[in-house]
Amino acid sequence: MSQHFETNSIRINKSKSNQKEHSAPIYLTSSFTFDSAEEARATFADEIEGNIYSRYANPNSTDLIEKICVAEGTEDGIATASGMAAMFGSIASLLEQGDHVLAARSLFGSTHQLLTRVFPKWGITSTYGDISDFENWDNLVQSNTKMLFIETPSNPGLEIIDLEWAGKFASAHNLILVVDNCFASPYLQQPAKWGAHIVTHSATKYIDGQGRVLGGLILGKKDLIKDVQFFTRHTGPAISPFNAWILSKSMETLGVRMDRHCSNALKVAEYFEGNQQINSVKYPFLKSHPQHHLALKQMSQGGGIVTLDLLGGVARAQRFIDNLQMVSVTANLGDSRSIVTHPASTTHSKLSEEERQQVGISDGLVRLSVGLEHADDIIQDVERALELSK
Repeated sequence: MSQHFETNSIRINKSKSNQKEHSAPIYLTSSFTFDSAEEARATFADEIEGNIYSRYANPNSTDLIEKICVAEGTEDGIATASGMAAMFGSIASLLEQGDHVLAARSLFGSTHQLLTRVFPKWGITSTYGDISDFENWDNLVQSNTKMLFIETPSNPGLEIIDLEWAGKFASAHNLILVVDNCFASPYLQQPAKWGAHIVTHSATKYIDGQGRVLGGLILGKKDLIKDVQFFTRHTGPAISPFNAWILSKSMETLGVRMDRHCSNALKVAEYFEGNQQINSVKYPFLKSHPQHHLALKQMSQGGGIVTLDLLGGVARAQRFIDNLQMVSVTANLGDSRSIVTHPASTTHSKLSEEERQQVGISDGLVRLSVGLEHADDIIQDVERALELSK
């Protein structure tokens, strides 16, 4: 194993067959055979290692997990069929009826729905804390609080939470710290180094990087992942072997892709900061970002997401989006192609207006997932749309 991210992402590969192939094959099989009844018994009893059923594990998902665990600095993990399956599984597998989750208010829209509408059905409650008032978080911990759930940078507001603080806070209150690391990717940030017990990803985003497949990841300490494995084996959110193969191959280029995403995003953010048609530009590595010092502390680069808060509210944002010629209009992010989204009317539309305001989602906010095109072309397209949408 190398000390370098790029080498491990390319060279870790245990899924080779006896055919001596250079690239890992795809294991499109639902189950695996045993040489004897005794081998089957011993494998089911976890006395020996071996594949049983692709809902449990598959050489392709195992290959993906090993690469990601090395990248994140975690002990074990599970690959799921989607990012939200990972978010759901990371909570449902580790909590019981009557437990309480303390979460940062700035979360992805679907994660918010899980905490406020899904888990309460099973007696799991939650409370939100504001990152502007960390001194009050001790007062938010209840006797039944078992988990601290955060995402940093947040979607879409790009709020940064101090991972060192989160790790110490979780330890002091004996909480399971879960960090959604989707926006940063393991190339830019490793929450486990700061004390996270569980790290989650929508692998659909930067880990795939080309908008091809769905996938999710739950990574962490072996004792916790053992409980996650039990839950996912019996509830069935297994990733397909093909998708796991795609994501494992995508890891080989994650480093070079993130370098370009980040350099392009910084150029876009710097170019439009101060533009008269924009209330504010937000990007973690801009000095104007409220948590810029934290981004520098725990991220190697600023990521590929820039938010523009346009003058003129919803109508202006919609005109801007409709006048883009190159940038794609879709709800995904982390693609090689630049993407624009209007969170207030799409990904976070199920939040109330008050809830959106609390997490910095204004009516004029657009989320720009900066792709791998030439930065000048991205800037030109955004600038043209700004002018035409006045």
